[in-house]
Parts: sequence; C-alpha cells; structure tokens
Amino acid sequence: MSSVALMTDTGAPTPPPALPGPPPSWVAGRAVPVPRVPGRVAQVLVPFWAERRRPIETRTLVLCGVVGVAGAVLLVGHRPGLGAALVGLLVWAAAVPAMVRRRSVNDLLTAVLSVALVAVVAVRDAGWVVMLCALVAAWAGVVAVTSARSAPAAVLAPLTWAAGAVRALPWVAKGFETLAGARRGQLTVALRSGAITVALLLVFGLLFASADRVFASLMPRIEAELLPGQVVVGILVALVSAALAHLALAPPSWSDARLAPRASAKRGEWLVPVLALDAMVLLFVMVQVGALLGGHRHVLKTAGLSYAQYAREGFAQLVVVTALTLVVVAVAARRAPRETPRDRLLSRIALGVLCLGTLGVVASALRRMDLYVEAFGLTRLRVFVTVVEIALAAVFVLVLVAGVRWRGRWLPRAVVQVVAVAMLGLALVNPDAQIVRHNTTADLTGTLDVGYLAGLSADAVPAYAEVDDPDLRACLLASAAVPPTVGVADWNLGRERATTVLSSAPTDESCDR
Repeated sequence: MSSVALMTDTGAPTPPPALPGPPPSWVAGRAVPVPRVPGRVAQVLVPFWAERRRPIETRTLVLCGVVGVAGAVLLVGHRPGLGAALVGLLVWAAAVPAMVRRRSVNDLLTAVLSVALVAVVAVRDAGWVVMLCALVAAWAGVVAVTSARSAPAAVLAPLTWAAGAVRALPWVAKGFETLAGARRGQLTVALRSGAITVALLLVFGLLFASADRVFASLMPRIEAELLPGQVVVGILVALVSAALAHLALAPPSWSDARLAPRASAKRGEWLVPVLALDAMVLLFVMVQVGALLGGHRHVLKTAGLSYAQYAREGFAQLVVVTALTLVVVAVAARRAPRETPRDRLLSRIALGVLCLGTLGVVASALRRMDLYVEAFGLTRLRVFVTVVEIALAAVFVLVLVAGVRWRGRWLPRAVVQVVAVAMLGLALVNPDAQIVRHNTTADLTGTLDVGYLAGLSADAVPAYAEVDDPDLRACLLASAAVPPTVGVADWNLGRERATTVLSSAPTDESCDR
C-alpha cells in the first residue's frame, strides 16, 4: 500500500478504507475503534472468573481451614471409613448458608443425597460400591451447589467443579491478603490463641492417652512420617470446601444455560421415523411376551436354545437399545412440531408409545438377566448392570410424566436424583452378600466358583456364615481376612460385622476345594 495520505478538497485526511470488524467512530477527526461485543463464551466466563476478586469472609476462611485440618487428621493413615464419611459431611459446612438462602428444596435434597452417598464408605467395605457412590456423589454435589437446572449444566458438572476449584484459589488468596492487611492485629491474636490451644491439647492429650488405652485409641495418631501427607490432604480438603462455598455463593451462569431453540421439523418429516421406530419396538415387545407366555418349550422350538442361552444372547444389546432410545426421545422431543394442538397431541402420542415400548424392552432385559442369573449365578457386573437398567426405566417414567404437559425444566435434576437413589439402593442391598447367598443356594448350570466368592469384600463375611454346606462355609470363612479397626476414623460397619463373625468362627479348618 502507498504511504501517501489521501486528502479531501478541504485538506482534511480521508477516512481509511473499511476493515473487517466493527466500523470505527470518529471523534475530533480521529478514528476511535468501537469495542467488540464479547462472544457467547466470553459472556459466560468473564463474569464467572471476575468473582475471584470478591474477598472471602473471615469466618468462611477459618471454617475452610478447620475442615482442612479435620480432613488431614481423619483421612491420612486410616482406611476408608467413618473418618472419610465425616469429612464428606464437613466440606459442605461453608456452602450450606448460601444454599439455604436460595430456599431451593431441590438443591438441598440433592446435596443430602450427595452426603449420603459419601457416607456409604462407613457402611460398605466393597471398594467398587464405594467408588461408584463417590463418583455419583461428586456429580450430584456439583449439580446441587450450582443449582444446575438444564441438561447441559448437569452433563458438564465435572468441568464446572474443575473451574470452581481454579477460581477458588485466588478467592482464598484475596481473603488472606485482606485479612493480613486490614486485620493484622486480629490475625496475630487468632494465631497466638490457636498456637496456645494446640499446645494445651497436645500436652494434656498425650498425658491422658498414656494414662488410659481406651482414651488413647480414640485420639488421632501423630506420626512424623504422616505429616507431609496430612499437609497435602489438609490443603486439598480445605480447597474443596472453599470451592463448594464459592460455587454456592456465585454459581456460574451456565447453570441455567439451555440449548438454543431450533426450528421444529415438518410433521411428516418428524412423524415417519418415530412411528417406524414405535412399530419396531412394539413388535419386539410382542415377541418377548410370546416367549414368556410360551415358556421353555416355545423358546426351544422357535430358537433352538435353552433359557440360559436365550438370556445370554441379547441382554447387552437390550441395554444399549434402552440407552439409545433415551437419546432418540431427547432429540425427537426437541424437534417435535408443537405449533398447533394437533401437533402437540401427535407428538405426545408418538413419543409416549416409544417410551412405553422401551419400558417393555427394559422388562425383557431384566427377565433375561433373571434367567441368566438362575443358570450362571450372580456377579458384581450383573448386579450393577441390573441396577443401571432399573434406573433407566425410572428415567423413562420421568420422561413420560414430563411429556404430559410438555414441560421438563425439572427433569435434569430429577435424573441426577434418580441416579443417586439407584446407587444408594445398590449400597443398601449389600451386593457382595447377595452374591454369596444366591450362588450358594441356587441350582446353577455350571460349577460354583468358590474362588470368586472367596475374593469378595468383608461385606460378604456374614453371608459366608449362613452357608449350609459346612465344608464350603469353613472354606469361605478361612479365606476371609479383615484388618483390625484402629481408631474411630477407621470404623466401618461392614468390617465390624465381619470381625464379629470371624471371631466366633472356627479357625482350625482349611479349605480343600
């Protein structure tokens, strides 16, 4: 381009050629660029991140610190048990006041379910059950603390949690800076008082512990090698508590975000594929009803299979069909025509038939699993998949209820609550014990896998003692090993019951199977 400036006949410089972007405004003959309008992502992230500048209240900062200390003492050096359950409750202490001020019963109910799921660690010893409950507890907790009301916000809850933890760091740092600057004298007094308190408790605690062993067993263990881990865990627990408090105080705006509205499909374009799927689902359900009514002979004549083989062949596919149908219903409901009363009626009928038919598919899948379990026994995976299928059935019922009035703003949180209740139910039925009871009493097609039963958690030990076969009972009890409980933080109901059973069981018999 030429560097010679373009001049008008008045001698004033002409405006430069138009460039991409907002047109500039002219002030005193000079071009002033118009600020760009922030994009949709920036409009969401900028206010969320700006909340870090708000100073944390002193009482909230102190409360998070106390929770961190409790987490360090109750978690490090202990097996998962009552201590972890207490920490799962304490991390909510700083967030509860802000949540109560919302007056949202749904949020508080979801938070209670989250705490209950964490408390499973004090009831069950099975690690797989505890892990599943902990994952669902984290998901439900973020949905509750951010008051997520939309499907995208519920699905993106893990990312919300990560963003909240990152935002909480400068929030806490700003609180420390404010506290040290404006209340230096109060901070000094607090630190001095805390140091004196710790010193007194340490001296008197050591004296009382040396005087009484029962009291000593209740005291937290102070070991030098645990100190680094306690410092790290304490900081992390305090950060979790602060993140929950900050998310409750200033939830992200995407908690109320919804998918952008899309134009409805034409009635024929939408109705044809949905009705075709309805017909296929109903045909499948009718075949299943015929198989159930026809019984064993019908299955053998038409498919040449035993009941066990019949159940084994299609269960996984039916689980996938159930989940996939839920996606189809969500997409179809989003594109369904609803301009006229007739459109809304047709949409309700078509999607309602699909949901009802899918409930029949769920019933067929559960029946197949029942037949499969009768032939080959229970396993952890079979129990888990059965619970998942039941939870999916409950979700379809909720979808049917939402479709009656075509309003489903409450549906995402209800789905989270259903999943949480399903995991609580899984923990309450004590699956490891149920596996032992079923497999040792059922007439299985194959041989009993004693090694699998012996490898179950301490939750199964009371069921070992109920086995009728004395040799098998002795074998299973001899294979059980439960570590002793050390302190209150280690306490676990499943391990406590197992220890009681093993203490009265004979120890001189060996497993010869």
